[in-house]
Amino acid sequence: MESPNSDLLEAIAALSTAPLATIAQRLREATLPYLGSSALVIFTEDCTGRPQKKAGDEAIISRVSIVELDHIRALAAGESRENEAWSGEVLLGGGPRPVLALSSPSKALLVLADPQALTDAADRAEAEWILRYLWTLAAERIREKVADAPPSYLIESRAASAERVRVTAELVDQHSTTLETLLAALRSPALSDGAARKSATDAATRALVGLRTLSDRTTELVEEPVATAFQRLREDLKPLMNFSGIDVQFIEPPVNGRALPGEVAHAARAIVRGLVLAMVDQAGVRRIRTQWDCDGENLLVNVRDDGPGELSATAPAMARLAQRVEALDGSMSLDVMPGWGADVAVSLPLDPPARQLADVADWKLGERELEVLQLLASGQRNRAIAAKLHISENTVKFHLRNIYRKVGASSRTEAVAMAHRNGLR
Repeated sequence: MESPNSDLLEAIAALSTAPLATIAQRLREATLPYLGSSALVIFTEDCTGRPQKKAGDEAIISRVSIVELDHIRALAAGESRENEAWSGEVLLGGGPRPVLALSSPSKALLVLADPQALTDAADRAEAEWILRYLWTLAAERIREKVADAPPSYLIESRAASAERVRVTAELVDQHSTTLETLLAALRSPALSDGAARKSATDAATRALVGLRTLSDRTTELVEEPVATAFQRLREDLKPLMNFSGIDVQFIEPPVNGRALPGEVAHAARAIVRGLVLAMVDQAGVRRIRTQWDCDGENLLVNVRDDGPGELSATAPAMARLAQRVEALDGSMSLDVMPGWGADVAVSLPLDPPARQLADVADWKLGERELEVLQLLASGQRNRAIAAKLHISENTVKFHLRNIYRKVGASSRTEAVAMAHRNGLR
């Protein structure tokens, strides 16, 4: 006999094992039976490759901006107690709509657009309790996946970060030029209406500041100062230092070193944590030293112990660390000195390597598939692509699945990045 809570248990199981790419959809599917909404948005700055994870109405989620989410988070933090949901009407997806927002201990934000209005107080309390429970589970899943930095996450994060920065930079340049032209015209002495000119100048100036702020905010999401990244590593290893009796020494990186792309910072912390744990497993280790440095092009990581020198490059733990390094086109070397310890050196490039462009013909795309990919690369959403090609959105999705398979992409963002690298705009 099926338990009345079996659907909820199945949803919890699906959520606890969901990959990051589908976690928003899994969370929405889990919450809909208890609290309906038109769209669900997760905003987490720890996940630099994809700080927004969205599911629901395409007309909303395709237009959600970081500025809107920052505003909602500030309102929720200022007007609600910890662990309580905040509700109100705000701009989301370019228009005013009611939302329900929840934060998490990891500072991630959950936003539900057009939440279902429950008139019964008991039903509302139960729905919000279930929502809070499922959201805590999802937020922890995201935090663990980012901290673990598996190779698949690092690859997607690098592609997504690079693409988002490029698109934002293009938008800022485009609108800055437009607004600067407008300012020049409005400041012209040939115009006699001074009051109108001043008003328009002020408005255009505010718009320019907003665009520059958006550019800076995007950079903050995809980069981490090297000193901050290293301090987070120290915090991660503090429990080990407190309870293991092992002296973990830290050699600080230069404070003015180049900021680290998010995926490099995540990978470096995960690699050092893994190396320290592998070294601790050896008998006789009393001291471990970890050092970061930056030569402007690479993050240089060195971890050394004073153990018996029994660390093996073929051990499963070391092989997993090597996969993370390879995912970012880095290198790792192990120098073992029997009786004196092990010395591990890792180099992680800060920029993606220049890739040899493939011939688009090698993808063997059909004529319509190529049209869809070109529109996708130009920034069009599924609905706009369907309208331009006079086909249904379901047909667009069908072509996209085939395109992903043929080009070897695992996501929309990766397909766009590959198209741009091969000259499709």
